[in-house]
Amino acid sequence: MLATLGEAKMKVIGKKQTMRALETQQVSACFLARDAEKHVTQPIRHLCEKRHVKVFEVPTMKELGVACGIDVGAAVAAILMEEHTA
Repeated sequence: MLATLGEAKMKVIGKKQTMRALETQQVSACFLARDAEKHVTQPIRHLCEKRHVKVFEVPTMKELGVACGIDVGAAVAAILMEEHTA
């Protein structure tokens, strides 16, 4: 599933952007790093459950960052729905 994240045309990385996208119901899948701090991931997980968004766990922040195409670790990332592309 991480390959899907890397290939996604529209994605967001980080807690703030993911929360914003979840609140506006734009997220089709969410990715959380298992080694990220719980105060970062728990609110995202809770909102995903509320919005019925599938959550995928990634072993490390480093792996999630690589999958997103960035040089630093990422605690949270999400793929946006196609109809919300610009």
